[in-house]
Amino acid sequence: MDIVGIINSIDAFVWGPPMIALLLGSHLYLTVRTGFIQRKLPTAIKLSVTKDPDAPGDISQFGALTTALSATIGTGNIVGVATAILAGGPGAVLWMWLTGVFGMATKYAETYAAVKYRVRDHKGNMLGGAMYAWRRGFEKDGRTPWWAVLGAGAFALFAAVASFGIGSAVQSSSMTGIIISNAPGIPTWGIGLAIVIMVSIVIFGGVKVISKVCEKLVPFMAIVYVWGCIMIIGINWQFVWPAICLIFECAFTPKAAFGGAVGSGLMMALQFGCARGLFSNESGLGSAPIVASAASTRNPARQALVSMTGTFWDTVIICALTGIVLVSTLIANPGILEGGQIHAGADLTSAAFGAIPYIGTPILIIGMVLFSYSTILGWSYYGNRCVVYLFGKHAVRPYQVLYVLMAFLGAIGIGDLVWTVSDITNALMAVPNIIVVLALSGLIARETKYYVWDKNLDETDETPIPILESK
Repeated sequence: MDIVGIINSIDAFVWGPPMIALLLGSHLYLTVRTGFIQRKLPTAIKLSVTKDPDAPGDISQFGALTTALSATIGTGNIVGVATAILAGGPGAVLWMWLTGVFGMATKYAETYAAVKYRVRDHKGNMLGGAMYAWRRGFEKDGRTPWWAVLGAGAFALFAAVASFGIGSAVQSSSMTGIIISNAPGIPTWGIGLAIVIMVSIVIFGGVKVISKVCEKLVPFMAIVYVWGCIMIIGINWQFVWPAICLIFECAFTPKAAFGGAVGSGLMMALQFGCARGLFSNESGLGSAPIVASAASTRNPARQALVSMTGTFWDTVIICALTGIVLVSTLIANPGILEGGQIHAGADLTSAAFGAIPYIGTPILIIGMVLFSYSTILGWSYYGNRCVVYLFGKHAVRPYQVLYVLMAFLGAIGIGDLVWTVSDITNALMAVPNIIVVLALSGLIARETKYYVWDKNLDETDETPIPILESK
């Protein structure tokens, strides 16, 4: 087996049943430990648009949420749903949705740990994430056990490597692909150069600039895409209820769909639905808590609730709408799957949206370009913070230069290898993150009871935030 085959095998293993069991099991466990925190969704949504100016932090709660959403809402919400349908049948849509519902508890818990154990750098800027939860969560008498240091380093390393692929090269490749398919005369190097310029203008300004851009971009792109999906559902209105029935039926029973072109079974629908759902909302990967730690918040519970809404918007709403659009369109146009032209999720998405007159293709293009661009911005901050943890503040500028270079290389086409390698590291970063969250789940549950269920959300946590020694 060649090196590509070996890497592909590793990728299939790390995103296989053990990883799904770890993440989905954690979702269910943390849902129970937090007292079904999903019940507080209305409060969480209200907090997400509430400013907390006197609280310590660098950006607003809404800015932290939109920056995290910018990295989370990406090609997985469009192409990933189609990939799940092709591989696992229409029933995979339901399992993606359920993954989002229960994943809200994990997003809450991992953000709580990150905000509770955040630190300040020498300039007073907030730093946080699983690496600091590892370092401070198990600290005794000023010393951190070696295994906690190892867990922190592993998470930071895997996240930094993943940012170059899934955060940069893969997203720019998606942007270029959708543009070239509709305007084939544009050179890829020109698109790559434009992406580099647009990205550089934002990310070299730091987290405050990134958050300000995302505060405006994310709501706009989400509203446009959701509006487009609703328009398509309106056009397909007579097929919407059959699509919903087919999704539920295929989630629990073996059934051929769309004239036998797509089959499904419980295990296939469960595996691919959960895998794509977990990949889409990133609950358990530990990425979103990195930027959530920079938010101005009175106590960890407030920002944890705000971050929890990210999974709701990403998977429970956007992925579900995409799934209904795709399944209803396939029922209305079963010929899309005929002729052997559909080989991957991107092909299915393009064909399904293209079957809708006038608005289908523009919605897909706008959604893919904006979603991919915002993901590049969000992941640049994740990688930035992880590099600072590993190598110190002097590594930031070299990282940023390499990050935009990877965006250019992704645009001109560097193959699928970068995607696969970063996909592996993306999965591996979940392991140390989930371990630290589960290890701290008792503390998270106790403090959640105090702040959330005993109605002390307005109380300010007076615990001093330590200043990190600069490297």
